[in-house]
Amino acid sequence: MIGTDSNPCHIVAETLAGNRRADERTFAALDILDEKLERLRKLDSAFQAVAFSPDVGKLRKSRKAVAVG
Repeated sequence: MIGTDSNPCHIVAETLAGNRRADERTFAALDILDEKLERLRKLDSAFQAVAFSPDVGKLRKSRKAVAVG
């Protein structure tokens, strides 16, 4: 069984739920999920309309704020 601390979906979900702080692992997990979604989009056009939630968009913006601050 995959440990929850190494599961990108779990890491991002826990961050969005407020159960863990956004850190390098969170953003690395988000990068992994971005790559997986891009691969799915290339495999099948049915995935073209799939997008991350607005909360993930906010999380991405916080990454930029952390990098600048």
